[in-house]
Amino acid sequence: MHTRERPIDFMFLVLVGLFLAALVSCNLIANKFVTVDLGFKVFVVSAGILPYPVTFLATDIVSELYGKRRSNQVVAAGFVASAFVLLVLWLGDVFPAIPGSPVDDATYRAVFQNAWRVMAASMVAYLAAQFVDVWLFHFWKDLTRGRHLWLRNNGSTIVSQLLDTALVVVVLFAGVRSSDEILALIADGWMFKVIFALADTPFFYAAVALFGRPARTAAITSASASAPPLRS
Repeated sequence: MHTRERPIDFMFLVLVGLFLAALVSCNLIANKFVTVDLGFKVFVVSAGILPYPVTFLATDIVSELYGKRRSNQVVAAGFVASAFVLLVLWLGDVFPAIPGSPVDDATYRAVFQNAWRVMAASMVAYLAAQFVDVWLFHFWKDLTRGRHLWLRNNGSTIVSQLLDTALVVVVLFAGVRSSDEILALIADGWMFKVIFALADTPFFYAAVALFGRPARTAAITSASASAPPLRS
């Protein structure tokens, strides 16, 4: 039994690892804004958006293969990881740089001085968007009785990423930029995420095809093994 479950356990760890890595990295590079030319449109987005679609793909795969409870646990773990990164950034600023340090205090603060606001905004938006994503994913799954993988994958992600983008941009730029600029940043960020949400659909199908049945079998086996014996 344990031999059969190991690939599934490893797949779960890989998904969680990708999720946490994407989440932390997108928070650390979110202060840099870039232009991305996709041919039909030039998007003005935070660099943190580049790895962010991976977080929604990972939670959708976890939701499909391991269920709503596991997916919510992954979301909670991401919040803890983000809080820990905030603590580490604060500690890095508490201790002064030594003479000759490759990164002095001024450079450190120039890079991370806005990280508190960025990560606070990101954490608020993250919790709201990820829990909405998980809820919508299972709403569509129940409504379609497990059919139409593309609908629950894309439907949940498109709505939740609109919420995420709007919350982050508003918290970051309310009172700093004009309403038109804020709306433009929300539109660019959301459209960019939607494009990549649609593009990751084949990866979602591939993961479900490769690991779907073994994951469900392992979950049933595990639940049966942990169930109390029936009394005669």
